[in-house]
Amino acid sequence: MRQLVQLFAAVFIVAFGLMYATSLLNSSEGYSGGNTLTIYNWGDYIDPDLLAEFEEESGIKVIYQTFDSNEAMMTKIEQGGTTFDISVPSEYAISKMKEENLLLPIDHSKLPNLKHIDDRFMNLSFDPGNAYSVPYFWGTVGIVYNPDLLEGKTPTSWNDLWDPSLRNNILLVDGAREVIGFGLNSLRYSLNDTNEDHLQKAKRKLDALTPNVKAIVGDEIKMLLANEEAAVGVVWSGDASEIMTENEKLDYVVPEEGSNLWFDNMVIPKTARNIEGAYAFMNFMLDPENAARNAEYVGYSTPNKEALALLPEDISGDTRFYPSPELTEKLEVYDNLGKKMLAHYNELFLEFKMHRK
Repeated sequence: MRQLVQLFAAVFIVAFGLMYATSLLNSSEGYSGGNTLTIYNWGDYIDPDLLAEFEEESGIKVIYQTFDSNEAMMTKIEQGGTTFDISVPSEYAISKMKEENLLLPIDHSKLPNLKHIDDRFMNLSFDPGNAYSVPYFWGTVGIVYNPDLLEGKTPTSWNDLWDPSLRNNILLVDGAREVIGFGLNSLRYSLNDTNEDHLQKAKRKLDALTPNVKAIVGDEIKMLLANEEAAVGVVWSGDASEIMTENEKLDYVVPEEGSNLWFDNMVIPKTARNIEGAYAFMNFMLDPENAARNAEYVGYSTPNKEALALLPEDISGDTRFYPSPELTEKLEVYDNLGKKMLAHYNELFLEFKMHRK
């Protein structure tokens, strides 16, 4: 028993020593728990120079972590193992996080730069009055294609993906809402459809697409398409912009049946510790100059009207990424389908992926 007590004591002393050493190291760098900001964002979704400048201006140390899906992000925040001061979920996830009491309300008085956001991107259905979120980026889901590999063909419809000439030549993003969504859109159904008959028809149609699908992938889809590993890819518009920068042969189109109009907004999770730091960072990113730099670096569309005016004309005037109101009226924002229906979408998507094997 004495040896066991001694062992526990030794473990405690070592653990305490490590905690003390970490604290001492942070203090030596000028940081402590009170001036550290933990941000949880998508991968490749911010200009790292802006993070460095924020640290220098504010004296706040940024701890930056990334996620690859809204579902993974929500699960981690729900579990509470890591405290995040800011996260950047998509619209339907924001709605769900509000329902589950995972977010703090936003005090607009602490965000003077919020005035620069275009009114079109405020007060949307997933967060009336922007009570819990602040716009970050927006965009569409569409088709990147390589005209050279398509022998001059130009896709205009989701149904073009089923062309037999595209056998083993399509890459898809690894997202249930995106893939099930374009399956529904191809049948002229809403991408928020919950009708079981419609969902099963979309699933069967997607199963028929599998001979054309080369792979379902994550962030590597950008490199693969830029390197001409496939003729066609279903991607988010910001990824399309980055891919086209790497390979100027490629082009991007939003199919005529319609598609997703998505929004990613900054939020403050309920367990946040550095709330004042969170406001300081959000206001920093809402500054038009910073928002313009971020949009140019990331390639996604900025909701900041003053930032848009600072962007080069070849970016701000590109209707593929800043589409006309006539096109955006045909697009749909993802609704919060509820936990049960979202799980069903994920199940259908998993069945589709298994069908390919």
